[in-house]
Amino acid sequence: MEKTEQEKTDNKKYDDRVVRILSKDIEGKMKIYPGLTKVKGISWSFSNSICIALKLDKNRKIGSLTESEVKKIEDFAKNPSTSKHLLNRRKDFTSGEDKHLIGSDLELTHEFDIKRLKKIKTYRGLRHTANLPSRGQRTKSNFRKNRRKGSGIKKKTVKK
Repeated sequence: MEKTEQEKTDNKKYDDRVVRILSKDIEGKMKIYPGLTKVKGISWSFSNSICIALKLDKNRKIGSLTESEVKKIEDFAKNPSTSKHLLNRRKDFTSGEDKHLIGSDLELTHEFDIKRLKKIKTYRGLRHTANLPSRGQRTKSNFRKNRRKGSGIKKKTVKK
C-alpha cells in the first residue's frame, strides 16, 4: 500500500516535533512504545501497560500525541493503576507501601538507599564503598581497575 501525500506530510510534521514527557525530551519520529522507555523509571513492560491502560496504539508516533494525551500518560505514570509486579519500588523501606518512581525521584531514592547501606555498614554497603560488585559475582578476572599496558620494557634511546 502506498501512502498518500497527506499521510507523508503528516509524518514529516510529527518527525520534526519534540515532545516533553515527564521532563524528558523525546523525538517525535519515535513510536510510543519504545519512546516511553527513554524516560528513567519506565521499563518496556511498564510502557506496554501504559499503552494498554490508556488505549493508545503502540505503533503511533509520539509526535502525533495531543497535549491531553501527554497529560494522561504523565498522570498514569505518576499514579499507576496496574499490576504490582510492574512497579519499581515495592514495599518501600520507609513507608512499606508499593510505589512507582520516575526520573530524579528514582535517582535520589537509589542514592539514599546506597548511603543508608554504607552508613549502617552492611556487607552490600561495604562493597559499594570499595567499588566492588555487591551481588556475588566473581572478581578474579572482572571488575579490574587500572587496565593499562604493562610498563615492562622501555624503548631504547639512541645515544650519540
